[in-house]
Amino acid sequence: MDTNDQIPAAPMQAMPPVPSAPTSAVVYATFWERFAASFIDGIIILAVTFGVSFLLGVALTKSSGPSPVGNFLGLMVLVGEWLYFALMESSGRQGTIGKGVMGIKVTDLDHNRVSFGRASGRFFGRMISSLILGIGYLFMLFTEKRQNLHDIMAGTLIVKK
Repeated sequence: MDTNDQIPAAPMQAMPPVPSAPTSAVVYATFWERFAASFIDGIIILAVTFGVSFLLGVALTKSSGPSPVGNFLGLMVLVGEWLYFALMESSGRQGTIGKGVMGIKVTDLDHNRVSFGRASGRFFGRMISSLILGIGYLFMLFTEKRQNLHDIMAGTLIVKK
């Protein structure tokens, strides 16, 4: 081999970009934070339900004849709870008053704000989580992202703000 003969150099390959570290790590809400948020929301819903029931009861005692108050009130409570949870969780707050007090919020799996439809699915999925002694709520103790059954079904996460 002649000294003038050189081995061609391998073409340089660009180094892949180094991924930047996330600005903040995602911290999932604990069981007790979620429990406390639910407790606060329960007190709010109970107070509103009691107030409406009282006013409705006073109005209906002045009327005569049978009244389907119980069925109507039950439907009102269900619709009121659904709107409370779905509207607040899909709003810019990303959570109910209880979640706000506890410093947690609802996101989708990509950590974005959820839609009203997804928040509604999460609300109605809670009924399934409540079945069989509330076992669906205990899922969070065994899942990596601390998701309850209704969170898994709706594709949501509860994270710290």
